[in-house]
Amino acid sequence: MYKLDFTKTAGKFLQKLPAKQFRQIVTTIFRLRKLPEPHDANQLVGYPEYLRVDIGEYRIIYRVNGDTVKICVIGKRNDSEVYKRFKRGG
Repeated sequence: MYKLDFTKTAGKFLQKLPAKQFRQIVTTIFRLRKLPEPHDANQLVGYPEYLRVDIGEYRIIYRVNGDTVKICVIGKRNDSEVYKRFKRGG
């Protein structure tokens, strides 16, 4: 089982979510602890060490480093803001 690590930005985003979306995203994140590269994960173009997974209307950008899954950014899927935050460093 992998460890989880969150950037400050990802943690703050989670805290602001409504309960239903919070549960959906956290359930997906806990699944990443068991299987960090699920079949629906995609590599980010230009950042091969980073992966993204979609859950509902949200996107999770993360990377696997040894035995740790680092959750870098969580944001709306159809909003380019998630990538802007990612490029700023999470």
